[in-house]
Amino acid sequence: MPRPLGELEDAVMTRVWKWNRPVTVREVLEDLQQERSIAYTTVMTVLDNLHQKGWVRREAEGRAYRYEAVSTRAAYAAALMNDAWSQSDNPAAALVAFFGMMSEEQRQALRDAVRIVQGPEETREAPEARQPEAAEARQEENPGSAEDADGR
Repeated sequence: MPRPLGELEDAVMTRVWKWNRPVTVREVLEDLQQERSIAYTTVMTVLDNLHQKGWVRREAEGRAYRYEAVSTRAAYAAALMNDAWSQSDNPAAALVAFFGMMSEEQRQALRDAVRIVQGPEETREAPEARQPEAAEARQEENPGSAEDADGR
């Protein structure tokens, strides 16, 4: 299970992901120094920690290393979302709450992603086949908004 990156780890990984190539401590340092005062040894330690955690791989180049991301930022975000979702005692309600927080643009991106994952066959499934699960999730999210099963 991935744990969220700390602020400095995220700043370093952002550069590694953005540049999408093996990077040196010096390159990351120089870019970070445009935003904050930071020591070479700090960046070296962060990259070493990221290597030990499995976020980057490294290859020796002379007396230094070049570091490269093991996975994409999208894969990292997906792993965090999956971890959070899997910890819910009601995954459907968690998704309904999450979708409720999304902007229309984010919901459209989600619809596009679902179409890509499902492929042409599954997207033709009738919406009413999925409605009972969605209604149950809405009920879990807003327990006072609908009658109980026994009519109360």
